[in-house]
Amino acid sequence: MQTPNWRWPTPSGWPPFAPVALIFGVLALMILTAPLVEVDIPRLLGSAGRMLSFSAQLLVEPDWTYLPQLFGKMLETLEMTVLATFIAAVISLPLSILAARNASPHPWVYFASRDLLGLMRALPELVWALVFVSAAGLGPLPGVMALAFVTVGFMAKFFAEAIEVVDRKAIEGVTAHGAGWFQVRTFAMLPQALPDFIGSLMYILDHNLRAAAILGLVGAGGIGYDLVMAMRLFQYDRLLPIAVAIYVVVTALDRLSDGLRARVIHGKLS
Repeated sequence: MQTPNWRWPTPSGWPPFAPVALIFGVLALMILTAPLVEVDIPRLLGSAGRMLSFSAQLLVEPDWTYLPQLFGKMLETLEMTVLATFIAAVISLPLSILAARNASPHPWVYFASRDLLGLMRALPELVWALVFVSAAGLGPLPGVMALAFVTVGFMAKFFAEAIEVVDRKAIEGVTAHGAGWFQVRTFAMLPQALPDFIGSLMYILDHNLRAAAILGLVGAGGIGYDLVMAMRLFQYDRLLPIAVAIYVVVTALDRLSDGLRARVIHGKLS
């Protein structure tokens, strides 16, 4: 039986049949199942006017007296984000070695680690925040706990995948010099995966900032409570500054990520 061709260009110059058939099959399936999620094109087009009307209401003079409170809440959100990400990074690094197929000491350890990481990221941060709020009470602490718990599931998976694609030549060279199991992973695998580590770390920091911004909805600290209440009470003079503050912090983290990756890869800032 002939194996389907997935590579392009083909000898004939046309796209290969297998991926084209798969794409059209997925599109047909999405169209057939659209009514299940109430996808209605005329309804979407008709809502454009209401979206524009809502956006126009945001163009009001900000509530300048709210800015000190906004600064304090954003600082709390940023502290929650950084602390949770740092805790998750410390836990994720050893877990990622156990969850990497080429670094794990045994296949059973590999599968058990992967299943554990899947369990940790199965539920969103908001659900875990409810659990930790019921256990630790209101405040930023349960928010940090929820963020760190879910982040370990994602970060260790990303780190493990970065370790799995490292160059085998460096590993063989270190092994040939008599390096042990721990030394091979420390001096051959981790240095090669470091740029991917930093990229994943900064992406997750970005994600955690946005996740922390809504944890206040369940009493887990941060700017989330103010954001939701501003929308419910139609306080547009507070809603716009909150959105702008979140955007500024996310953009700053993105610039920091670019600089760190450039320093690691090229040895200098770009």
